[in-house]
Parts: sequence; C-alpha cells; structure tokens
Amino acid sequence: MWERTLQDLIRGLRANKKDESKFIAQAVDEIRNEIKSKDMEIKAAAVLKLTYLHMLGYDMSWASFNVIEVMSAPRIHLKTIGYLAAALSFQQDTDVLMLTTNLLKKDLGSKPEDVAVALNGLSHIVTSELARDLAPELIAMLNHSRPHIRKRSVLALYKAIIRYPEVLPQCMTRLREKLDDTDDGVVAATVNVLCELAHRNPREYLPLAPQLFHLLTTSSNNWMLIKIIKLFGTLTPYEPRLVKKLQPPITDLISTTSAISLLYECVRTCIIGGMLQGHSGNQLARTCVTKLASFLQDRDQNLKYISLLALVKIVPTHAELVAEYQDMVLSSVNDEDISIRMRALDLVSAMVSRHNLQPIVQQLLSHLVKAESSALPSASATLLQFAGSLPPPVVQPGVSPAQSPAYRITLAQRILTLGAQGVYDNVTDFEWYISVLVDLAYVARVNIGSEIRTQLVDIAGRVRGARRYAVQFMVKLVTDDGFLHNASEEGGCPEVLWAAAYICGEFCSELAEPQKLLSHLLQPGITTLPSDIVAVYLQASLKVFGSWAAELAERWDNDDLPRVQGAVSDVLERLPSFAAHPDIEVQERAAEALQLFAFVRADLAVHKPKPRVDSLYGDGGGSGFGEPTTAEPRFPKSLFLLKPLFSAHPLNAVAHSAQVSVPIPDGLDLEAWIVPWQAEATPAAELDDGVEGKKVKRSKKDRDTGKTKRKGKAKAIHDDVNVDEDGARSASPSQATETVEERAERERRRLDRLERLRDDPYYLVDDRPSSTRTLGLNAADLDAIPVVKLDDLPPLSQAATSPALTSVVSSSCTATTPRLPSLRSSPAPAAQTFVIDKTGEMPDGAVAPPRFAGSPSPALHGNGNGLAGAAGGPGEASNMALAAPPPSRFAPYDLDVDEPRPGTPQPIKVTRVKKKGTGGGKKEKKHKRTAEGGGAPALVATP
Repeated sequence: MWERTLQDLIRGLRANKKDESKFIAQAVDEIRNEIKSKDMEIKAAAVLKLTYLHMLGYDMSWASFNVIEVMSAPRIHLKTIGYLAAALSFQQDTDVLMLTTNLLKKDLGSKPEDVAVALNGLSHIVTSELARDLAPELIAMLNHSRPHIRKRSVLALYKAIIRYPEVLPQCMTRLREKLDDTDDGVVAATVNVLCELAHRNPREYLPLAPQLFHLLTTSSNNWMLIKIIKLFGTLTPYEPRLVKKLQPPITDLISTTSAISLLYECVRTCIIGGMLQGHSGNQLARTCVTKLASFLQDRDQNLKYISLLALVKIVPTHAELVAEYQDMVLSSVNDEDISIRMRALDLVSAMVSRHNLQPIVQQLLSHLVKAESSALPSASATLLQFAGSLPPPVVQPGVSPAQSPAYRITLAQRILTLGAQGVYDNVTDFEWYISVLVDLAYVARVNIGSEIRTQLVDIAGRVRGARRYAVQFMVKLVTDDGFLHNASEEGGCPEVLWAAAYICGEFCSELAEPQKLLSHLLQPGITTLPSDIVAVYLQASLKVFGSWAAELAERWDNDDLPRVQGAVSDVLERLPSFAAHPDIEVQERAAEALQLFAFVRADLAVHKPKPRVDSLYGDGGGSGFGEPTTAEPRFPKSLFLLKPLFSAHPLNAVAHSAQVSVPIPDGLDLEAWIVPWQAEATPAAELDDGVEGKKVKRSKKDRDTGKTKRKGKAKAIHDDVNVDEDGARSASPSQATETVEERAERERRRLDRLERLRDDPYYLVDDRPSSTRTLGLNAADLDAIPVVKLDDLPPLSQAATSPALTSVVSSSCTATTPRLPSLRSSPAPAAQTFVIDKTGEMPDGAVAPPRFAGSPSPALHGNGNGLAGAAGGPGEASNMALAAPPPSRFAPYDLDVDEPRPGTPQPIKVTRVKKKGTGGGKKEKKHKRTAEGGGAPALVATP
C-alpha cells in the first residue's frame, strides 16, 4: 500500500537532479520487486513506471514477458497500459512476440473497446508472422458495425501489408468497398492507405480511377482531396486519358479553393501529370502561374516559398508565362529569408534566355554591390543626446542579406553559369559580357577569380570580334594599381590578372600603345601575386615588346632608335629583381628574358642609322637572313627576334575529342620497343680495331640488324662510322686522315674539359676504367659531333617572306600586307553579330572516336574552359563536332617495313577503303562523284 506511483517517480526525479542515477537505480530495484507481484494493479503500475524510464533512455527489455501479462489483463485500463508499453518497447526481433498471436485474436473478437486497443497496439508491433496469422481477423474487422473500428482496421491493415505483401490480394476488394463507405473518416483513411500503396505499383490501382474521380468532384474534405490529387498524380503517367478528364475539376479547384496546401498539390499534379500541354493545358498553366504569382507579394513567407518551388517546375514548359512576372521574381532575390533567396535564384536561372539575360544579370550584379548604410538614430536617442544624458549614438549599419560570403559566392557563380550556358548561347553582346566579368571581379569580394579567368580567356579565344574590346578592358585591369593592391586580400580575385596579362600578350596586335604597357607588366608590385601570375606577366612582356618592335621595324624611322633603346634599358632594369624570385618558373622566364633583351640592347648599340633606299637588300636576290645580300636593312635586325617565337601558330580552342581522334599511323605498334633491345654493347677494343682497318666479325643477330638501318636522325648520327659489305665498321674519311698533331690536340682538349667538369656539382664524372668505355666515349670530340638538321622546323629563309618582313624587304614597299586593325586606327565599333568558335581545332587526319551502344552523344558544355597552350591556365574545352583539320607541319612517320619487331600480338590496323556500290546507274555515278570529290572514305578494321 506504500508503493510509489508514476507521479511519485516524476517528483523524485525532479528533486534528485544532482544524484539522478542513484535515485533511478533505487527506483528500478523497487520496480523489479513490484513487477513480480500477483496483484495486477501493482504489476501494471510497475510497467507504467518502467515505460516512463524507457522513454528517458533506460532499457526495459528484461520485462517483456511482464508486459504481455499486463496486456492480457481483463480490465481495459490495465490492458491499455500493457499495449502502450508493448508499442514503445517491443522491436521486430523481440522473442516474446510469438506469444501474442492468440492474445491478439482473442482481443480482436472481444468488446469494441478491447478491439480498438488491440488494433492500435498491433499497428506498432506487427511482424510478418503476425500479419500472416492475423490477416483474416483484420479483413473481417473492415465490416465492423462501429465506424471507428473500421477506420482503425484500415490503418492496421496497411501496416500488415507492408510487413507481409501477400495480404494485399486478399483485402483489395474490401478496400475498394470502403471507398463507398457511409462514414467520411473511413473513406479518408482508405484513400490515405491507397495513396501510399500506389507508389509501389501504380498500374495495379488504375481500376480505382472512377471511384476516385467521383470523390474528387463530390467531396469537400480538403485533406482527402489532397490525397486524391496526389494519387491521380501517380496514376496519370500510366494512363494518359486521365489528363483530359482531370483538367476541368483541377482547374476549378485552383480557381476556387482558399486552401494553400490543396492549391499547391493541384499545381504539382498538373506538372508531373503532364496536364499543361495543348490548348487546354496552356489555359490551365496560365491559371496556375497567375495564382502562384499572387503569393509572391504575400507577407507570409511560406506562401512565397511554395510559390517559387512551383514556378521552378513550370518554367521548363511555359517560360513565357513566368517571364511576365520577372520583376516580382527578381525582388525575391534580395529577401531576408535565405531559403527564399535560394529558390528565387533557381527560378531566375531557369528563366534566362537570349532576350532577358542582360537585365537579369544586371539585377543580380547589383545585389553584390555593397550598399552604403543610411540608418538614422531614433527621435528619442536624438533628444537624449541633446539633453546630455547619453553619448552620441553609434549608428549600426544594416546588414544586407547579400553580405553573407556563402551567398555572395553562390550568386557570383550563378551569374557565371548563366552567361556560359550552352557555350555562351544566351550572350548576344560579348562586349557587355566582358564588362560584366570585369565588374564581377571588382564587386564579388569572394574567391571567384579562377572562374572569371576561365571565361575571359575562353571568350578571347573563341570570339574573334570581341578580342579588341577584351584587350582594351584587360589593359585597364593591368594598369589599375588599386586592383593590384587588393588582389592579395581575401576575395581579391588575383586570377583575373592572370587572364588580363595573358590576353594582352597573346593578342598584343590590338594594343594602341604597347610600349606603355611594359612598365606595368614589369612593375615591382606584382611580386606579391602568386608565382604563376608573375610568370604570365613576364611572358606577356616578351610578347608585347616583340609585337611592338616588329611593328616599328615595318615603318622604321631613325628617330625611333632612342625610344626603343630607352624601352629596352627600362626592361633590363626591372628584370633582375624577378630573376631572384623564389619560384623556379619565374626565375627561368626572367633569365630567358634577360638574355634576349641583352642581345637586343647589344644589337641596338652597334646599329648605325642608314639613309632610306629603294631596295633594302639590293639586287642580290637574298630572300632571308641566311642568304647573302648586297645591302643591310635600315632597322636593327634584332627587332624581329621575339615576335616569331610567339606568333608562329595561333592558339585556338581545341575540340574535346581531339586527342582521341588522332589516328594511329599504319605499321606503328605502340607496344613495341622504340629502340630494339640488344644483349650487350660493342666493346671499345673492337671499335679501335675497326678504325685501324681490321675486320670485326659480328653475330647473326647484328648482321640482321645491320641490314635495316633506321632513317632520319639515326642515320645522320651514325654517318661518321661506315659499314662495309662484310659488316665491319671503319672510320669516316675525316677520322682516317687525322694527323698525330690533331690527335694530340684533341686529347688535350678532352683532358682540359674533364678537369674543368670534375669540380662541377651538376656533372657526373665517369670513373670506370677506360677498357669498359665505348669508342664514342673515349674518343669523343665535341667539335666532330655531326650537326643534325631538324627537318620539322621552318627554314630561316621563310622569315623574309613573312608578312612582317615583306613590306621592308621587297622593293615594292607600297604594297602593304593586310593586318588586324588596331585600336588607334579603327573607328568606333558598330553593332555586330559575334561568331563563337564552338567547334575547336582537330588534329590532322582525325577520325571519329569509337561510339559504343548506350554512350551519350557529345554535347557542348557551357563553361567553355580555356585554350590550348595557355600555360598554367584552365584547360578543359567543349565537346566539338568533327571539323576540317588544318594541314600538319610535321612529316608523316617513315617506317621501314623490313625492320624487325619483337614478338607482340599483331595489332588491328585501321585502313581506309572506298565504299563499293552494289547497284548501278545513278547510284554508281554518285559513288564515283563522291570519291573524285575527296569525300571521306569509309573506315574498315582489318586484322
């Protein structure tokens, strides 16, 4: 009679907060004693207290059997405690659940209150075995006389179907009957169960469409209508005829309902069900958009959120309807709620087209501009200030939602994504977009520089019509000391300076005053930038000077000499500081530039002004620097030293599939050794004998190898050693006629060189005995090494025929070579249509890469990353269509067919054959015309 009740346990927990664990341990001991009592009231009270402790996190699995004992109590208030404890503590693997089968069958056939309690508990503890054994009783409960029992049975049956799906065919007929039940609660429960089950296999529930449609048009229960509309949204993709049937009632619901949740479900069902297509669908779409747009001006943030969510789903099919409310959508971008701002950004991104890109980007860009605070002190604060009781108030600037770094970087990335979408498909004015990229670099104040750099370089390479304007803007960036000063700060976007220097150097022919840019490219302040940017600055200075010097040479005047000498001297004064830079790349480029400019300065120093003559090279016919001429040019020759190093080939966009499209030459085995492996080298003694004229016997393998000598460089290198018909090698004539004095002098030079290199830490001295060295190492004479002419390089004679020299060398100087217009001589650009190079370059003889079944077709990426040859820059290009490749300047592979190959499997060779027509007449003539016209032959794989 003195046992603690649940209320006493709760009071004790509150009173013993400092020593709660000790109190709970004492309470659990008491519960263990009470739960063994034969009095069902005491046992039920102990189970109830134990259930409360279980809710606090303490284990009660040890009392599972006692819970079942309380579940079997005859009194309803005790039975309720037992089912509550079972619902909270029993799991699917509780071992005593097998003992509840008969208990549940007994309770399901008992009084209505016992049935209700049993159905509620069963829905929580049901397992696959209980669902299988109790399915007949649950199905029978669907026809109970009490509506609340029928409703509970429907819900409990859903849990049984989930655990044991084989029950569904047995109860489907009864569930269909419950849709016509007289009680609205039973009908709503049945619709709810069918809506959840239809997600698993919607096709099985299509026969229920007539009854569900009747409920849709007759019911006034908003929650049930929501479930019915969700169910129709699941069924519509499997039965297209439902779309036409559902459009009138759903349109009526959208126009008349005041329930926001029901309206949203109607709009969502129209979208996923495909009801917005066709003439009637357009009217429904306009109704949906009008309703949703009204929510954008509502003060309720929830309505704004769901409106933006629904509009995002409508834009792909009816963008023109959403575009009518563009201003309202853009106003949501600056909302105080971050979730609404993000959804508004999603909607704005989906709305972008060629017609509205500029206003949308300008609006988004304005949100990144830091607004000046205009907050004023309140009237009371002003009065107190004048009264002298308070110090002057400090005005706290209002924190704009756009000041969050995470949001700012999201907004900046979204602007870049909108512009680059579809390889700049939506950009109609690239001059405007270049200015947007530059403005974004100034106002973003987040780390977005690498993305801006990628697009600037990509646009300058792809859009030729925008290069002049891009160079003009990049000059402003390079000469802006404020941007350079802020580049080292967080969010300073220093990578944009990489793009500015690269574009100014690569397209320096568009510069108005190149010589003035040199001082900015080599200013000492750039040493604070990352090393890769400094390296690009140095490279750009070489390109700018080379272009300017070549341009001066074409219109040379003797008065230009002091100006060029001053520019070279200024460059040479600035370069030594970069040669001591800690980065090796900057050191190397600075050292190379120092040597080149030193050579130019030396040439300018010895240059003597010459009077103008009609023919600068005389009548000797010299066409290049390597041929004799009768007259020297009026300009210093070193002015043309730098430009050919960087302007030999233009850097264009490269197709995404260029590398994989390079064909493998016939006869090339990529698995074979480039240089055949030999067992051992020829001893030096044998070679010495060969020089003296003695025959050296070679193995069969050596003789076979000697039959097929390599061509090209290998032949040129071994020209000093002759091989006779018997395989013996003899010295070349130059070596055979060497006198004793020449041999002694060569040996002396060799010893001097070895002594000089002995103290060089970067030279590895060969300490092996002389008997193990080869003839080429013992008797190596640096002066006797043959010079190999590189055939793949253009001859020096072509320099005189280049457009840069033609106007100076040729006697007819009046004929000028067409050049790209420069900023100084070109009028103001008129409105033009920009052409984007979306294809890119393909290698010579490119073939289409193999396409496998199921592989996606190539698509153009919108980020347009970089150009080939941009060192250190972005390098990902777009997927391109197969374009006509330019002729290659490299000689094709020349492979001897008799050259021995290692024993590798014979590769599959790709050969080109012409397609043979099987018919006659016009078809054969068509094939013949195609072959004669240079059509692409078919590719056939032959073993």
